[in-house]
Amino acid sequence: MTPESLPLMEALHSTPSRRYLAPDPIPDDVLWSVLNAAIRGPSGGNQQGWGWVVVTDPEVKERVAAWYRENWDAAYGRRREEILNAPPGSQGLSKRGFLGAEHLAHHIAEAPVWVFPVLLGAADVTNPRIGSSIYGAVQQLCLAARAHGLGTSLTTLYGGHEDELREMLGLPEDALTMALVPMGYPAQGRWAEPKRLPVEDVVHWDRWGAKRPREEAG
Repeated sequence: MTPESLPLMEALHSTPSRRYLAPDPIPDDVLWSVLNAAIRGPSGGNQQGWGWVVVTDPEVKERVAAWYRENWDAAYGRRREEILNAPPGSQGLSKRGFLGAEHLAHHIAEAPVWVFPVLLGAADVTNPRIGSSIYGAVQQLCLAARAHGLGTSLTTLYGGHEDELREMLGLPEDALTMALVPMGYPAQGRWAEPKRLPVEDVVHWDRWGAKRPREEAG
């Protein structure tokens, strides 16, 4: 399948986080194509007060990966047995989801390309919605990668080291990284529809709690 032949709705329904990534390099023309699609995404007021830092330097990746593992262990690793032994249907991470996320935590540095979407003028801002439109552009990055057969996942689990990261990446003083997107060719798994609650369970009409039955197309 070529990028042009992937139907839009199929891509929207089949772009899960891919956490098992091969170390194989990504051709430059493919990477540029993905990034060029990302910047077509939304930008509040079309200000485009962003930058996209592509990281391939092993030393940078190893240092950030150590922070990532530390945060993983604190948030999830210590609950490993609890999560893996939870009964079927339990809320939160499934066994498969946990093992995939655990693999990424221990192998994220092996992903050949990392992309940090960076927002300028956001380092000291307290408004939780500041620059939130950048995440639409990040999703376009993930969808464009999907079209090229590349897996991605959106994570912020490296957090807590923003000043060190800013220095490492040479970012302006007012800049804030908004996420980390590891990217690579999938080494395991498949393109599949992510499991979600039924759409009619989470959609409200005019006011919270007002539900409407979903009528399937005949």
